[in-house]
Amino acid sequence: MLLSLVVHTYSLRYWFPATIMLGTAPAYLLSWGAWRLLSTVLPARVYHKLDDRLYCIYQSMVLFFFENYTGVEIVIYGDIPKNKENVIYLSNHQCTADWIIADMLAIRQSAIGHVRYVLKDGLKWLPLYGWYFSQHGGIYVKRSAKFNEKAMKKKLSTQTQSGAPMYLVIFPEGTRYNPELKNVIADSQAFATKEGLAVLKHTLTPRMKASHIAIETMRGHLDAVYDVTVAYEGTLGPSGRRKPAPSMPEFLCKECPRVHIHFDRVDIEEIPPEPVFFRRWLHERFEMKDRLLTDFYESEDADKIHKFPREGKPSPLKLSKTLPSVLILGGLTLPLLMTENGRKLYVRTWVYGTLLGWLWVNIFP
Repeated sequence: MLLSLVVHTYSLRYWFPATIMLGTAPAYLLSWGAWRLLSTVLPARVYHKLDDRLYCIYQSMVLFFFENYTGVEIVIYGDIPKNKENVIYLSNHQCTADWIIADMLAIRQSAIGHVRYVLKDGLKWLPLYGWYFSQHGGIYVKRSAKFNEKAMKKKLSTQTQSGAPMYLVIFPEGTRYNPELKNVIADSQAFATKEGLAVLKHTLTPRMKASHIAIETMRGHLDAVYDVTVAYEGTLGPSGRRKPAPSMPEFLCKECPRVHIHFDRVDIEEIPPEPVFFRRWLHERFEMKDRLLTDFYESEDADKIHKFPREGKPSPLKLSKTLPSVLILGGLTLPLLMTENGRKLYVRTWVYGTLLGWLWVNIFP
């Protein structure tokens, strides 16, 4: 009985925030849908402005749980620009919580509403979210020969021409680095060897296509590339071997005490446009990440392990930036659930919104 109580209490640590984040989605989608209909007669720039504001509200609520609720300490190495910029965010990829890290940096620039993602194609089937991410400017891509270069260029061009602010998040590795998946790491290293590239130990070999298309399609619209390296503390086992990074439920269960974020801003003019040179540039950036992560996980100096070079500065997120969003979305959701008609509308939004969304993202990729 005691063990059952402990397990139940542990599960509540992530079921509580997960229920609120998922539970407010229909109310959010209804609010966004009303604005989408009203804005059809308005310039695209006006639509994007309020859409970004609505997205800011929802993602700020998400960060309330992933930062304030968990109490995780965010340590940043490097100086994040104070002003908003149009950027591409390139990062190593190791778990489902990685996309939250992009939000964590963006909110510190007051740019969280501008965040958009390049996502693997399978995520478009997520109920409600898969469709909405596409509507907010997210781009779904397939790997290798199935990659639709034309569709990606078209969507990016449409957004830049309408003046949409851009904080485009890309994980060039294409899949998550998991130290337990030896075959994935071996295949990645074999590919690097075949192509004459440096073999990486703590990241996978980056794929260049999506990053190169994004940068070249939006070059005149972009200010910089944010090169970000993330390490989750608590992922070093007793034997000294690296363990998998925390999943989102594990993160919400407060199993990650500290996240280390190495930030480097690269001016867009410094990035070579030619594919051959861009590929070399991107791989060199990942070689730098690999060295950072090797020192982080394997340094024999007790003062350097679990740290990146340079001085890391803790960056607490003020409650005033996230709590109002929880109250706003809760205030929109509760009235729906308090009446029978409201509950029916709530359920229908989940069901019909999901079905229509699945059709939409497949007809209009």
